[in-house]
Amino acid sequence: MTLMFGLFTGILFGWLLQRARVLRYDKQLGALRLRDMTILKFMLSAILAASVGVHLLADVGLAELSIKGTALGAQILGGLLFGVGWALLGYCPGTSWGALGEGRFDALWGILGGWFGAALYAEAYPAMETSVLTWGNLGKLTLPGMLGVSHWLVIAALALGCFALFRLFERKGL
Repeated sequence: MTLMFGLFTGILFGWLLQRARVLRYDKQLGALRLRDMTILKFMLSAILAASVGVHLLADVGLAELSIKGTALGAQILGGLLFGVGWALLGYCPGTSWGALGEGRFDALWGILGGWFGAALYAEAYPAMETSVLTWGNLGKLTLPGMLGVSHWLVIAALALGCFALFRLFERKGL
């Protein structure tokens, strides 16, 4: 049942990516050049909806939060690799699959690169396990925990910030 739910939500997310037109190369390039905020608006909307949904499910006891630890070395290295890959290809890992589904076979290079990167990571993991992956290990951090406030207060601030950004983007025609 869990796998089927994951498959369903993955297909739904792909459909939403396609409907929002964030799979298009011009939208990807526009985001990287800060000239088209369609992707940023889509991502912020998804983060906001997920924040509300996950915390609501956790608060009523239907889900349990599983926070990953913060390790600066791993996350900075991973973020840099993600950014370089996105800039070189013009698709992020999720949009690569969606673009391939739309018939753009250039996205196949990103998918193959992702598989190659995963295999390379698996080979390098033992050497990195006690070095770069643990540098700056700060444990399991959450913004509400660090601030000592309710998660709903942080979500409300996030919502206000998102709506202010959306309004700014619309005014600027982004």
